[in-house]
Amino acid sequence: MPRRDPPPHFDPEPYRNELVSIIHAIEALPDEREPIKIQQFDRILRLHPRDGVGFFSRSQLLEGFRRFAASEDFRLEEVEFARRVRVRRIRSLSGVTPVTVLTQPYPCPGKCVFCPNDVRMPKSYLSDEPGAQRAADNEFDPYRQAWSRLAAYRSIGHPTDKVELIILGGTWSFYPEAYQRWFITRLFDALNDFGAGIDGRMDAGPRPIDFEALPARLDGRQHRANPYNQLVRQHLVREGWEAPETGSAWESLEAAQLRNETAASRCVGLVVETRPDAVTLEEVERIRRLGATKVQLGIQSLDDAVLHKNQRGHDTATTHRALRLLRRAGFKLHAHWMPNLLGATPASDRQDFARLFEDERVRPDELKIYPCSLVESAELVQHYEAGAWGPYAHQELLDLLVSALAKTPRWCRLTRVIRDISSDDILVGNKLTNFRELAQAELARRGLVGGDIRAREVRGQRVDAEELALRETRYDVSGGTEHFLEFVTPADELAAFLRLFLPEDAGEGGEVLEEVVGCALIRELHVYGEALPLGSTRGDASQHRGLGRRLLAEARARSSHLCGLAVISAVGTRDYYRQNGFRDGVLYQHDRRG
Repeated sequence: MPRRDPPPHFDPEPYRNELVSIIHAIEALPDEREPIKIQQFDRILRLHPRDGVGFFSRSQLLEGFRRFAASEDFRLEEVEFARRVRVRRIRSLSGVTPVTVLTQPYPCPGKCVFCPNDVRMPKSYLSDEPGAQRAADNEFDPYRQAWSRLAAYRSIGHPTDKVELIILGGTWSFYPEAYQRWFITRLFDALNDFGAGIDGRMDAGPRPIDFEALPARLDGRQHRANPYNQLVRQHLVREGWEAPETGSAWESLEAAQLRNETAASRCVGLVVETRPDAVTLEEVERIRRLGATKVQLGIQSLDDAVLHKNQRGHDTATTHRALRLLRRAGFKLHAHWMPNLLGATPASDRQDFARLFEDERVRPDELKIYPCSLVESAELVQHYEAGAWGPYAHQELLDLLVSALAKTPRWCRLTRVIRDISSDDILVGNKLTNFRELAQAELARRGLVGGDIRAREVRGQRVDAEELALRETRYDVSGGTEHFLEFVTPADELAAFLRLFLPEDAGEGGEVLEEVVGCALIRELHVYGEALPLGSTRGDASQHRGLGRRLLAEARARSSHLCGLAVISAVGTRDYYRQNGFRDGVLYQHDRRG
């Protein structure tokens, strides 16, 4: 895959007059709390063309604003100006700015027949996926990936002070521990440096490995013994790769985390992905020490026969245990579920989806639905050509996803309904990446309403705190009870929520980290609305109405009968919890009143 050249550097100084005129014209428009209308924007740009013929981009306007703010009489602050010219607000409307990075290719323990085998990518990812392309452009270096993504966000006006780091690629738990420590240390270094205005990309990481030297694709018809692992392992050995040791000690990671607590770009969530059979109590403790707060878990199916046919390598009981261990440690649970696997039918998938929420041993907080797609590098090609597997028809898939949208409970966030795979990579079956929109339109046509978290977020709307009502939903889970506390508008739009887990085995240790034995756990506290910079006090923004503190008070009241209340805080939120009465423990923060 050819790497893309970075865009040329833009110097706003030669265009000072034009840029200042455009900025003043934008400031003069009425503030409707929304990006300015495209017709208005184009009209202003036409009056002040670049070099007499072209238009300035939004990122160039922001560069001009930042360069000239100290010397020109601008009326708006940068965050307000950025909000007016921003085109894709959706990225930060959930309250944080997501930064997704990929690990380098590395052998995977799985032998799943549906999994792509693109040896230039970490297992299960394809080089044409947008995130994979960004990772390859940065040679999988964690620092460069994170820093470049933050720079791209900032260039189009998104705030970069509250960041959720999402680490994807293969099975995280099977990468060498030294690599994991180094990878996350460098991510924190990138956030710390970016917030301080330091660009260390030229010095980032050890010598990159040239994965471009590997073949572009494997043919799924040719293999049965995981050729991805063989080729990648041979390539790593040939390149003389060892897990980076420089800066990979726990002390280096902890120092970077400590610095990030007060950095201008803070990590307010850290996500890793793994398999159920990799989750042990020791693994839970390790990923918590790394700073993780959420785990994406590939459960794929809750049908043992389907799991066996697809050579998944674990059973449903293993999934149940993994979810219990992670929940008891306070992690947010983000499950992956795959309909249309080998051996499944639309009817069996409907039953399987019901198990996700009817079975108290499952009940994830978030869910990605990835209908199985056939790519030529997957072993599934052999089953397709033998007539043992076929893709669901369009209407079958639509009916299944409409049913899923309608039946996802209010306490779960349905983050994806289709995987963003290039149509060129899919041999047969659905090639539409906007299937969620199609399913939502069909849901409305049938007179049904989806009530999951994503469908109810207030996003950038004005919020009247006086009209918000507290709603509580209780549901049993393995090992205890969940209390989903939420502030909602009269129209049931979600402004803030808190996940509180109350254990049933208050006096027992069992498979529980020692630090939280007997403790109630705040697993997530989230205030919705547009991500605002730290210290911002925009009066109508839901992020600054004290909703978080009010939810913490509710959690304290409901956990007062237990011996303690702990929170699985991210590195960048530790100071927030200290200010709200929590003290630092080893891996968690604890209510001082406990």
